[in-house]
Amino acid sequence: MTAQKDPDTRDRILRAAARLLMEAGGEPVSTRAVCTAAGVGAPTLYHHFGDKRGLFDAVAAHGFEEYLAGKRAQGSTGDPVEDLRRGWDLHIEYAVTHPAFYTLMYGTPRTPAAAGEAYGILLGLVEAVARAGRLRVPVATAARMIHAAGVGVALTLIASPSADDRDASVRTREAVLAAVTADGGDHADAPLASRAVALKAALQAAPPTGLTASETALLGEWLDRLAD
Repeated sequence: MTAQKDPDTRDRILRAAARLLMEAGGEPVSTRAVCTAAGVGAPTLYHHFGDKRGLFDAVAAHGFEEYLAGKRAQGSTGDPVEDLRRGWDLHIEYAVTHPAFYTLMYGTPRTPAAAGEAYGILLGLVEAVARAGRLRVPVATAARMIHAAGVGVALTLIASPSADDRDASVRTREAVLAAVTADGGDHADAPLASRAVALKAALQAAPPTGLTASETALLGEWLDRLAD
C-alpha cells in the first residue's frame, strides 16, 4: 500500500530547499543538504518529490507563486500595449529580486509547469493587442519574441546587475514592442498584416458558426499568410 504524504513534511522540505537555494548564491544545492536542513532522510524527500529534479521543479513553482499572483492580478490600463509593457517590467523586477527562483524557472532547458502558466498569461496580453488591431505579426510570433527577449535580459541582469543593464532592459523592451506592435487608431488605417492578425484573434475568441471546421482552418491559414 502506498504511504500517505504528509503535507507538513513536504512544506518543510520545500522551505528548506528554497532557503538553501537563496543562500547558495548560484552554487548547486545537494539533496543531502536539503535533507539535513529539513530534518528528514533521503527516502522521505524522494517519497514526496520523486527525484532531485522533481524537488527543484516544486521549489521553483513555490518561489514563483508570488510572481504568478502578481501576473494574475495585473489589471488592464485600457491600453493593451501598455499592459504588455507593464508585464515586461513585472517579469524583469521578479528576476532581479528573486534570482535563484528565476534561474530555476528559465535557466535550464526544461520548462516547469509554472513557467507554462506565465507564458499563457503573456499570450493573453498579446492576444488583446491583436484584437485591438495593433499587432504587426502573428500572436505566436510576437509572444515568442517578447518571451525570448525578456528572458535574455532577465538572465543578463542576474549575471551582472547594473544601472546600465536596467536601462538596457527598457531599451530592449521598447525595441521589441516597436517591432511587434503598431500605434493605435482606426482599424481602417491599420496595415493589412495588422488587420489580418486582428481578424484571426477575433475569430479565435468567438469562432464563426457559419463555417465548417475545415473552412475555419483554411481561413486561419490565409490570415496567417497575410499577417506574414
